[in-house]
Amino acid sequence: MASSERLQLEPISVSSPRVRDGGPLPSDYSCDGSAGNPPLRWSRVPEGTGSVAIVVDNNSRTGGEVNWVVFDIDPRTNELPEGSVPTGAVEGSTTNGRVGYNPPCGAQENYRFTVYALKDWVRLRKGAPLNETLKSIADKTIAWGRLTTVHVE
Repeated sequence: MASSERLQLEPISVSSPRVRDGGPLPSDYSCDGSAGNPPLRWSRVPEGTGSVAIVVDNNSRTGGEVNWVVFDIDPRTNELPEGSVPTGAVEGSTTNGRVGYNPPCGAQENYRFTVYALKDWVRLRKGAPLNETLKSIADKTIAWGRLTTVHVE
């Protein structure tokens, strides 16, 4: 998909009862905590969405890091409880090769929680290589939205 087409996509609304967009990431969800991923909610997923994916990363000047990839989420799902993965969803590898939520550690980094509406299922195995997973998500994206934190508390 061309970047000009991507800019025209209707954004998904992403929120959290524990994390404010533009605010700090509570330490419970960092490498200093034990809660796992923060709870997320999303809305305005377009009709015809085949599945949903979530990517957590930072957009650091040093190249960034992907802390979590979860895909093949049922398109009728609109929230993710704290420390959980939706039934039937699949987790891919992160930048460090681990599978699952890799808690952010960079206290001064911005972390992005991006929800993608996809036209189809990703259909990769658990622990699939990061580059393969991100390419598949990018190729199937029809809409996306993001919650961004400005540092870790």
